[in-house]
Amino acid sequence: MTETPSRSDEDFGARVLSLVETIPPGRVMTYGDVAAALGSRAARAVGQTMAYSGGEVPWWRVVRASGHPPLNHEQRALEQYRVEGTPLLWSRDGVYRVDFARARWSPGSDTE
Repeated sequence: MTETPSRSDEDFGARVLSLVETIPPGRVMTYGDVAAALGSRAARAVGQTMAYSGGEVPWWRVVRASGHPPLNHEQRALEQYRVEGTPLLWSRDGVYRVDFARARWSPGSDTE
């Protein structure tokens, strides 16, 4: 039996997508940052929303707490980061992550 989402789940998902649309190019938030900005601790629910409904918003601007892009989307995200000039850090083995010190964003912050 498939469980249908509750109204509050749908509202939360809509709020997640709406917030993600406001993240400026070249900036990022973590799944936890998005949840916190919405008054929640449900980082995993943010991840679920992005996995199932996030294709139409700038999904690459929501990263893991480590600064790494969404799992299994590293190459596609890298293309977007390069276009937007997102600051990145590279390891010796060629793995990258977002430079949080320069790229992390929060709603209402003065800098874009």
